[in-house]
Amino acid sequence: MGSKSGGKTTIILRCLEREEIPKPTLALEYTFGRRARRHNAPKDIAHFWEVGGGTSLLELIRIPITSNNIRSFAVVLVLDLSKPNELWTTMEKLLQATRNHVNKILMKLEKTNPEVATEIKQRMWKNLQRDHPDYELIDPFPIPLVIIGSKYDVFQEFESEMRKIISKTLRFVSHYYGASLVFTSKSEAHLLKARALINHLAFGYDKSKSVSVDHSKPLFIPAGLDSLSQIGPPPASDSDIGKLRANTPLELWKQVFGKTFPPESFCDLQDTKDPGQDLQYAEYEVDAMRTQKNQELEQYKRNASKSWKEMDFDPD
Repeated sequence: MGSKSGGKTTIILRCLEREEIPKPTLALEYTFGRRARRHNAPKDIAHFWEVGGGTSLLELIRIPITSNNIRSFAVVLVLDLSKPNELWTTMEKLLQATRNHVNKILMKLEKTNPEVATEIKQRMWKNLQRDHPDYELIDPFPIPLVIIGSKYDVFQEFESEMRKIISKTLRFVSHYYGASLVFTSKSEAHLLKARALINHLAFGYDKSKSVSVDHSKPLFIPAGLDSLSQIGPPPASDSDIGKLRANTPLELWKQVFGKTFPPESFCDLQDTKDPGQDLQYAEYEVDAMRTQKNQELEQYKRNASKSWKEMDFDPD
């Protein structure tokens, strides 16, 4: 899930080594991939669900995430680095909706299968060693999370200070949620790192131990390998930070980020097309029946409207 036209489909296709031309995702799309961990071993299957429309269709998140698969589920959030004014809003809405849904599942599991619920909660702390200095300061996402900053090729043309603010902010958010962070673009060299993180979650491949925190290069930080001391404070003066009212570290970073990149009032819905009108899904019999039902609905509405108008309501 993530930014509209942020490159989600391209990333999935590259991870599955498919040479298809990506098409815009209309709602919720599904695909799968097979991999064998070693020669002559049976292949594992990974299921990929992609939510289209940016934040306009976030209710669809609850369809693929269920109590049956939550133990093996992971979330990949793709954020368009070329649109920093939309970045925080997109991230916040999608992660909040996902977290709320996952928490509801965990609450039910605590009653029906408490061992599984406990296992899931404990698993999210495994990325951070108990002796890590930030152990008491973070709030891990309830299921594994990877944050991908896409369109790095556009991002690297930004001014140095802008890149630094965006990079530091995403490092903080990723570390705070116990997530992995990687910057990528259509470049095969950049995509390799993103593929490594996703293949680790999807197929159990070995986790990469390499780290890149240099803001002048694409970031690559697997979960648990960053720290608040390395990230540093929010990019603002002490006097500016003193004027802000924030109840949590996350809220403080949000306000500082918003000073440089004020959230734009954008609506993903305005560009969301009706899948029923898309020619690639045309089916004569289905479309004819849909047209007929639409006509019947309009006729019903007109008749219902007339009957309401003709009713004589007693004021008493």
